[in-house]
Amino acid sequence: MKGNIIYSDTSKKDRFLKNGTFNLIKTLFYVLFLFPFMAVGQKALVPGGKDINTKYIKPEKSLYTVYYVKDTEWKNMGALTYDITLANNQLTLNNTFTPKDNGNPTTRISTADAQTLRAISYADETKNAKLNLNFAEIITGNFYSKKTKKDKKLKLQPKEEYFDFNWSDHLITTLPLDVGYKARFPQFYYNDGSDVLVEYYTIKEVKSFIYNSPRTGKHETWLVSVLEESTNATYNYAIDKKDHRLWQREMSMANGMWEITVNEELDYQPIKNKFNKEEVTRQISNGNSVIIGTAYARSDSGKKLGGLVNTAKKQYAPRGTEITLFPSSAYYEEWVEVNKKIRKQNKMPEVPLNSDFGYAIKKTKVYDDQGHFEFMDLMPGTYIVMVSFDFTNSYNYSYVSGYTNYYNYYGYQGSTTNYGTAKQSYSDKANIEKRVTIDKDGDKKEVNLKEI
Repeated sequence: MKGNIIYSDTSKKDRFLKNGTFNLIKTLFYVLFLFPFMAVGQKALVPGGKDINTKYIKPEKSLYTVYYVKDTEWKNMGALTYDITLANNQLTLNNTFTPKDNGNPTTRISTADAQTLRAISYADETKNAKLNLNFAEIITGNFYSKKTKKDKKLKLQPKEEYFDFNWSDHLITTLPLDVGYKARFPQFYYNDGSDVLVEYYTIKEVKSFIYNSPRTGKHETWLVSVLEESTNATYNYAIDKKDHRLWQREMSMANGMWEITVNEELDYQPIKNKFNKEEVTRQISNGNSVIIGTAYARSDSGKKLGGLVNTAKKQYAPRGTEITLFPSSAYYEEWVEVNKKIRKQNKMPEVPLNSDFGYAIKKTKVYDDQGHFEFMDLMPGTYIVMVSFDFTNSYNYSYVSGYTNYYNYYGYQGSTTNYGTAKQSYSDKANIEKRVTIDKDGDKKEVNLKEI
């Protein structure tokens, strides 16, 4: 079924040899002597088989984060996107992996019959090669090696029916999963230099499992364990019992490492109000109103030091400090309230802002040493104005510098305490947010962004 991270032209068997996990003698013994007995009684899955229900493959986009996991260490390797479209009774899967280090994305595009999952076409481009295939009784296509700069015309004729490997994750979601369900299915995968075109996978076990989503809580799922027969690699799938959503996939690797692919739930949206990108873009650019103001921290902000008074009265935002403005909206107000509840419950991550929210933001900078700033071209409405800056505060304090003792003929008569004074400075940070309402077009609003 192929892991998400390894998009090389190296075969699966070669990868396991390099990782020290593929024992050739043991595997040959397993394949030649043991497997025929294990295969007896396994249900054979083929394109168009009665167990395949493609209604569970929905035309939609889903996002997964891919991790390498060993013991308790989780390393984020990148993002995997499945983008499925339906047209002319054909399903097309655009499978794109984007490395965490911002490396070049790798895309596999597969088309299959929408009812049977019979393969129609496949294309990909890796670091070392490009591959295009058209599936029929005789598979035709082209393999181009970027190393040798040579094209190879392909004519391939597998001896058995098969599924395109790129659909394997989704194939499992189409099955009538239940406790004790077992099956075996063939998968086509082209590896240049290998005569093996079709490899087999066995669904060894299906059992009930509770998947705990950090966003939406607990879900009843099927935990499906699959064996890759050629390498002995193990795959575990957590598939929702209701809608057959793939929540998580695990793939065994070398030296106790696992590749774990986690569904990021793109459809999770607890904010009911919609964000209107076009409206907010107009609001911050098509008006005739202005907001001018001053940003500063008050003398009594920051640390409270024994009731002593700061000597500085105002700490202005330094020249060049960035001021942020964006329109308030039903969407933003609901976002604030939803995240307040999430923080209070402390059970799941906060909801991120809509990915287009940046279109609502307008920025300016303090232009002098007195914290002044200006915003222009604003339409009527309520705006959130925010600033954050560091400043140095100071205060006077007194301290005991010593004691004066008094004596006479009869001895010690008492003492007085001597005090000194000093000035101390400390660094602090101001975080200021203010709402400003423009009533009619052309208004000029003046505001003090002060931390109180």
